[in-house]
Amino acid sequence: MKADLDDEQLWKAVVDAALELPASELYPFNEEWEVARVCGKWFMISTVRGKRMVNLKADPEDVRALCESYESITPGYHMNKKHWITVMPGPGINDELIRELVMESYLLVVDGLPKYQQSVNPINYGHRED
Repeated sequence: MKADLDDEQLWKAVVDAALELPASELYPFNEEWEVARVCGKWFMISTVRGKRMVNLKADPEDVRALCESYESITPGYHMNKKHWITVMPGPGINDELIRELVMESYLLVVDGLPKYQQSVNPINYGHRED
């Protein structure tokens, strides 16, 4: 069984997964928010509001399923709730899930970039099939 992540472990897992992706960078957006982006576009934004909150882009069909499957995943906090989720520490939130969610968020953002800016081909990179 995979261990559920606490605040610090969740943040480490998100940062590690994000920084492994081509052309990604982590930067402080302001005093309260940290952002990961690719070619200037956000694919992760995080803060602490009592506990760690990580916003990730998600396919609208996946947003509903993820929110129904995990009590610690909700529609995006201060984001478009159709296209973003918020992940907090809790049951079922583990390294493997975080890696998948960060990768999917990154691929969704890269897929929306002009072809000349795409750091990878989103269809061939990772495990996404379109």
